[in-house]
Order: sequence, then C-alpha cells, then structure tokens
Amino acid sequence: MLCVSILVVNLDNTILNVALPTLVRKLGASSSQLQWIVDAYAMVYAGLLLVGGSLADRFGRKRLFLIGLTIFAGGSVSAAFSGSVATLIAWRAVMGAGAALTMPATLSLINDLFRDPHERSRAIGLWAGTSGLGIAIGPIAGGVLLAHFWWGSVFFVNVPIVAAGLIGAALLVPESSNPHAARPDPVGGLLSIVSLGLILWAIIEAPTHGWGSAGVLGIGFAGLAALAVFVIWEVRCEHPMLDLGLFRARRFSAATSSVALGAFGLFGALFVQTQFLQFNLRLSALQAGVRILPLAAMIALAAPLSTLAVRSIGSKIPAGAGLLFIAGGLWWISRVSDASTTYAQILPGMLLVGLGAGLLIPTATDAIVGSLPRADAAVGSATNGVSIQVGGALGVAVIGSILVTRYQDVMSGALAAAPLPAAAKAAALGSIGGALDVAAKLPGAFGSELMGRAGPAFMSGSAVAMGIGAAVALAGALVAFAALPSRPRPPRP
Repeated sequence: MLCVSILVVNLDNTILNVALPTLVRKLGASSSQLQWIVDAYAMVYAGLLLVGGSLADRFGRKRLFLIGLTIFAGGSVSAAFSGSVATLIAWRAVMGAGAALTMPATLSLINDLFRDPHERSRAIGLWAGTSGLGIAIGPIAGGVLLAHFWWGSVFFVNVPIVAAGLIGAALLVPESSNPHAARPDPVGGLLSIVSLGLILWAIIEAPTHGWGSAGVLGIGFAGLAALAVFVIWEVRCEHPMLDLGLFRARRFSAATSSVALGAFGLFGALFVQTQFLQFNLRLSALQAGVRILPLAAMIALAAPLSTLAVRSIGSKIPAGAGLLFIAGGLWWISRVSDASTTYAQILPGMLLVGLGAGLLIPTATDAIVGSLPRADAAVGSATNGVSIQVGGALGVAVIGSILVTRYQDVMSGALAAAPLPAAAKAAALGSIGGALDVAAKLPGAFGSELMGRAGPAFMSGSAVAMGIGAAVALAGALVAFAALPSRPRPPRP
C-alpha cells in the first residue's frame, strides 16, 4: 500500500503530459502556461517535502501519509473542475502540498519495515518499479479518458486510487515515528518555495519578456538571493529543514546531484515529446499514450534489475551508466529532430532515456537513504524526492524555455508581415498548438503556410533543447563516475 502514493504521483504526471495539447485547445494555454501547470506542482512539492519529512518523523509517518493523500485527492477533484489556466495552476500547487506530506513517509516506512540492507534494496526496487508502472499506465489511461470524457477526468482518476491507498494504509501499515525528531522548519520551507518559484519564473517567462530584460534579470537575481538566505537560515537554524552537513558525505551529495540531473533530462524530454506526438505527428491523446509506453516499459524493466547490479558491483556504475543512457537518448532525439521526423526515428532515443532512468533512480535512491541513520530516514527520503522534483522542474523550465525561444525566433519572421490581429499573432507565437489553431481558422494558402512553418519551428527548438538536456545528463554522468562511492562506508562501532 505504500507504493500507491508513488503510483498516483507518476500516474498524474504522465496523464498530465498527454493532456497538455488538450489544455492548449480547451483552455488556450500558452507554452509558458503549460510549463507552470507542470512546475507549480513540482515547486510546492519540492519546497514542502523536507518539512513533510520532519513532520512525518515527529508526528507519525502513517498519520502524515493519510493526511497527505487526502489533500492530494481534494486538489485533484478541484483541478478537474478548473475553469481557467490560473485556477488549474493553483490547484496543481495544492496537489503538490499533498504529495509533499505523503511521499517522505513512504521510503521512511519502508526503511523502518525492512531492516536488512538486501531486503531494503529489493523493497526500494519495487517502489521504483511502481514509478515505471505509473508512467506506463498514465499515458494509456489519459488517452482513454480524453477520448471519452472531458479533460478534467485525467485528474479525477486519482480519486479511486487514493481511496484504495487510504483504506489499505489504515488497515495494514503500522505507525512509526522518531520521538526525538527536531521541530519542523516552516521558515525554511517558505524560503525554498520562494527561491525556487522566482528562479522558475525567470526561466519560464524569459522567452516572453526577453532573456536580458530588467524584469527577468531582477527576479532571477532575487531568486538567487532568496536561495542564499535559505542556505544561511538552514546553517544557523537550530532545527533546520535540511541539515546541510549531510552533503559533506560524498555518497549522499553525489547521489542527490546525479538523480537531479537525470530527472532534468527525463522530465524535460516527456514535456517536449508528448507535444511532438500530438502537434507534429497529429496523433490523438490515446495514440500518443501508446507511443510513450516503450519508454515507461524500459523504466519498469530496468528498475528491479538495478538493485541486482547495485548488490553485485555497487552504486557508481549503474548510476553513471544510467545518466549516460539518458544523455545518449536525448542526443539521439536532438540529431533526428527536423521537419520530417517520424516516431520510428525518435523511438531509439526514448528507449535509451527509459533505460537510463530505470537504472539511475532506484540506484541513487538506495544510496541516499542507505547513507543515513534509520532515525533520519524520512529526511533522507524527502531529500531524494526534492532532488527529483527540483531537477524535473528545472528540466521542464529550461528545456521548455529553450524550445520556446527558438520556436519564437523562427516564427517571428513568418508572422512579421502576416495580416493577422495582434491576439492571433500572440497565440501563434505562444505555442505550436496556438499556431495550429490560428492556421486552421485562416482561409486558403496562408493558413496552410502558417501550419507548414509551425511544425519545423517547433522541431528546430526541440533539437536545441534536447541537445542541452543531453549535455546536462552527461555532466551528471561525470559527477556519478567521479564522486559517487560504489559502496557505503562501514558503520563505526
């Protein structure tokens, strides 16, 4: 029953990715708004995850697990009935708060229930494999729901899964806590949300306002300043949300860095490829979901195998190889991305990304949780979740913004002399979905010409963005090979 939370979180993410083109058509969302719909969840999730870990340790892991699932379900229902993009973004943030209370409890409960290191590795492998299951189910479920119901059904589907998790956890999962846990650190949580939110705003809004504009630079520097204040607060706080001293351990710091850089590439790739499948290849949501399955299947297959590899050869090689596979997959996609790209051409890259994520995530998770005392398990598991969510949020923001910048550069010339109202030009520049919608309403050859320019502009942006993602994943591989110890240090007597 503990795995149901990770199932819901990943199910929600993959369903949402498949639904992004539908949100463009139904709510008129621009590319930057799509990034916020994805990242509002990740921003609050990452910002409160460590607070959730300390709350779980102090007040009971099972209790926080149940409360978090309830908040997540409430946010899902409200998101399903949102009438605007702004409302949907707000409820996605509420869902992130629920997930932040739920997720730290899962790995800490697993760490408490499975005391033997080999059993814990198998349990974590199952936990990570459930991530692949959620990714696998999400695209198909989203496609089926969007084919028969309104777009809000992709959020409403969380409710029965959460209900099953609540009942099962209440009946089967024992309560555990750390009676000596430190007090929660709400100031640290607020500072982390503010700093990440400002940095994400600067990155996501840069294509619209200009990368060198005063607003983008000012808010970006404000985000970095808030991050510096967060670090100072955590160093001086008597009960910090995140004990920065943990990062002195090479195994802990290298594993968190590796999984964050891998999530950067994985989340960014999913954000781009679901739009490519539906906007460029003109597939339905269900057809796109089916074509995401190979990536999800590779994650589900590789995750349990990674635990065997860790047991045999340690953490360094599986984690480093996973990041190399992600980098290779993104590089492959960047090389084949042009106006004539087909699904068969990008499939090898998607398979490599899935294989790499399946090797990396459980390996890094086991390294992070296994490097800490059992009493700090909730904080360790929360730090692992923060790494994934921050890396993923930055991946969507950076890769998405690079794509949008390149797309707008190409499309600006095509639209400069076009006899279109300002609102229509803004919609066409805002996203490829907006351009296709405007083109469909234009008569004759001009509509066909606009439609013919939007696809190549998007693919040009995709090539640049995937190349950047590959470079980031490659940097992560170098970190893993250079700094991640293969085995944890033996405990002191």
